[in-house]
Amino acid sequence: MTRRDFLKLTGRAAAACAIGGVGYGFIEAKWIHVLRVKFAVPNLPGPFRGMKIAFLSDIHHGPFVPLSYVRDVVKMTNALKPDLVALGGDYVHHGTRYIEPSIAELAHFDSKLGTFAVLGNHDHYFHGAARSKAALKKAGITEMTNSGVWLEQNGARLRLCGVGDFWRDVQDLPVALADATDRDAVILLSHNPDYIEQIRDKRVGLALSGHTHGGQVNFPLIGSPIVPSLYGKKYTRGFVQAPVARVFVTRGVGTITPPVRFHCRPEIVLGTLC
Repeated sequence: MTRRDFLKLTGRAAAACAIGGVGYGFIEAKWIHVLRVKFAVPNLPGPFRGMKIAFLSDIHHGPFVPLSYVRDVVKMTNALKPDLVALGGDYVHHGTRYIEPSIAELAHFDSKLGTFAVLGNHDHYFHGAARSKAALKKAGITEMTNSGVWLEQNGARLRLCGVGDFWRDVQDLPVALADATDRDAVILLSHNPDYIEQIRDKRVGLALSGHTHGGQVNFPLIGSPIVPSLYGKKYTRGFVQAPVARVFVTRGVGTITPPVRFHCRPEIVLGTLC
């Protein structure tokens, strides 16, 4: 084999590997993983121990995430039989025409205590926040921008609350916490985990966030080239300790441009309270 032949063969092999890698990235982007974790919540009352929360974020219905995929996500979630569904925002990619169809599918979540949601930055683009909130209300989903609810069981209570998106909205944590005390159990929904870095209120026991997609593409040795966070790779995915609160960051369900994932499968998180 001549040097020229060797270089041609090497080039073709490299091109084939690149094409194969991209093809795999499209496959992994729809290869949903169910991640089962323990959500440790300070001050959690006995009646809430063992409660299961399905947490999903970054669905991103749009050109790359069809409604058929959203339906599959809902069916997979319902099969887990969660007690409660929590949604972390970004229900669409870009374009307000995707808002109502996406959220209409989310109306089919089935859980004993219902579905609760906050908005993400993508839900605000093109002045889509009002439409997103209206669609959530129509779907029977409790929207918790700077608000919250008390969940009650056998005389015990748990505060579930949310704040506005860190990039596109305002955050009013005192209003969201309401009359919660430092003896109460509190779970906070915040689309962007960067906000948790700002929290100094010790009443927040656990925060649930998305936004960073787990990096979406994770290369060997170097990890994720892009993580949309002010704090580098700290809030890429999983459990992270912020200055006061602990936060769980999900890899999310959908994708944005580029519409591929690598070593970062989309996930539905099933958290058991403890």
